[in-house]
Parts: sequence; C-alpha cells; structure tokens
Amino acid sequence: MEQVIELSQSELLDFCGTNDEKLREIETQFGIRIIPRGTTLKLLGTPAEVGRATNLIQSLVSFQRGNQSLNKKQRRYAMDSIREDRGEDLRRIFNDRVDMPHRRRPVSPMTAGQKRYLDAIRSHDIVFGIGPAGTGKTYLAMAMAVHYLMNNLVRRIILVRPAVEAGEKLGFLPGDIAAKFDPFVRPLYDALQDMIEPEHTQALIENGTIEIAPLAFMRGRTLNNAFIVLDEAQNTTPEQMKMFLTRLGYDSKAVVTGDVTQIDLPTGRVSGLVHVQNVLQNVEGIRFVAFDEGDVVRHELIQRIVRAYEKADRNNSQQTELPLTTDPSPARDRVASTMTDVDEDNAQTTAPVTSSPSTFPLE
Repeated sequence: MEQVIELSQSELLDFCGTNDEKLREIETQFGIRIIPRGTTLKLLGTPAEVGRATNLIQSLVSFQRGNQSLNKKQRRYAMDSIREDRGEDLRRIFNDRVDMPHRRRPVSPMTAGQKRYLDAIRSHDIVFGIGPAGTGKTYLAMAMAVHYLMNNLVRRIILVRPAVEAGEKLGFLPGDIAAKFDPFVRPLYDALQDMIEPEHTQALIENGTIEIAPLAFMRGRTLNNAFIVLDEAQNTTPEQMKMFLTRLGYDSKAVVTGDVTQIDLPTGRVSGLVHVQNVLQNVEGIRFVAFDEGDVVRHELIQRIVRAYEKADRNNSQQTELPLTTDPSPARDRVASTMTDVDEDNAQTTAPVTSSPSTFPLE
C-alpha cells in the first residue's frame, strides 16, 4: 500500500530530524518504508502498518502545529501506543502539566499510567503508586508536593522512607541521625533540586517547611495541612504501614510509592505494601495506581530489563511451586490477608531514637 502525506517545508524539516533520524525510527518500529519527496512523505508497506504510521505522523504533526514539541520519550510512547492500537488520547496525556517554581520546566506525564496517577493524586487524599523502577512514581509525587506547597494548598512537605534497606540498620552506621539517614533519602533530595533552586531547597529544609525523616519518626504524630510522600513502601511491615496511614490529619494528602518486586525485608516478613492492597482496595477515598513496563520513562534499556526480569520471575514461580506439606513460600510472594487488625503499639521501628527532630539538613 502507498500513502502520501502533505506537509509544509518547515514541518517536513522539523519532522524528519537530523539525517532523517525520526523517519528511520518510524520505519523500524512499523516495518514500512518512508520516502521524502519535496514537501511530501510517501509511506510504503502493508495496509495495517501504513495506516498506523500515518496516524502517528498526523498526530505528531498536530502537536507541532499547536506549538507543542514532544520530547524523545513522548514520541516513543506515542509510537508504541499507536502501534499497539491502545486507543489512548495522546493530547490529553501530554497536555497535562504540573507547574514548578522559579521558572523551572513544568513536569508532564509521559504515559497514560502517569496521567492516571496525577489525576488520582488531585482527586484522592491517599494514593498508592505501585510498579517497577523508572516509572516516575516518586518523581511525580514529589512534583505534585512541590506544586501544592508553592500554590499554598499545603503548608509543608514531609518525605518519608523506611530506614532499613538492603539489610542495613541505622544504629550500625557511623555518624549522627542525619548522617546515617542521608544515603537513604539522597534520591528524594536529588529530585527536589530538579524542581526547586538548591539554595531554596536547603532553606525550606532548615526552616521545617520540607521535612525528610525516617518512617519511625512518624509515630505519635498527626500531620495536618501537609503533603506526605512515603517512598520505598515495599520495605514497610503491615504494622508500620498502618501507623503511617493513620498519621494523616486535616487538609493533608499522602502518596505511597513502592515496587513489590524489590522487597528488602527479612525472609518471613510480610511487606506492608503487599498487605495493604488487600485491606484497603475498596475503601472510599483511597486510590491504587498500578504501573507496568509501558510506563518506564528512563533509558529505553530499562524497559527491556524490567520485561526480562518479569519474565524470569514468572518462570521461577512456575518452576518452584511447592506441595502444601512443605514450608510456606517467602512472605514477599504472598499476602497475609487475615492481618486486618494490627495493634499500632506493636509497630516496628527502624532506629533507636529518643527524640523527633523536625528537620534533617542533609549537607
């Protein structure tokens, strides 16, 4: 089949890219041939693939004509969406934006999953973002937190992480509590500096407007007028998760992020992030948003890596199924659905602390 698309000279130059790299990418993804002639593009291939490629090109040109330039990640997502006939409204996805302060570039969703996540945060007081690395769960949550703070929708941001990961405990690390906890929260700090000027970030931390703290420090508090982000939540216990969720006060939002395939709890411990999905799935006002490999927006290799690991996990699960008479499988592979009533006083803490400082200057 042959299809000819008419473009203006400037549209053609912008659309083709350096050495026609954008055209070559479309050819590779759709298995067609594209021939530029004057101000036209001639598409050659099967009717189905030419039809999809035509749809893609018209969509991309439409964004150009609206003075909206898509970045490489967005173009690649549009390509995958149209090639797989997902029927997604790309304009609705890419037109969303979370404005940042100090003329920093707005943060926009790159995928339909990210768009659902932002919409959920806007409309729900507690949101869980669960999925693999690279899907933007934490980054988007922090962007929303900064947006809410700068627009006076909340008075402070509280960023929380479990202090035990990869088998390390704060009590056995050198330095004071800030020095001990710094490596665990460095990704959060890096993200903040993408959104706020570094000097302003440090000032907000020092005056308590932004608090970065271990999960253990949330015990006994009521967090009013705050945007709270609990990151790496797969490394909480059910008791810790309940303790955290019941800290939410008036005019506050909480976003909980994690990846249930990267649990670092000791063998035999149930992940609070796994457990909470059974307990709160149907509770009004709470939203769970699941991300998958299609939402990965880091280096394109990350998507392939995630896909390969998911395939390996499925194969291992099929090969290692045990009869009922053997020991139960590790807690991370099952949900203790009966643990619906947890005693808060038995919540596990991750650091021997005697006070609850409100800020942690990290440098």
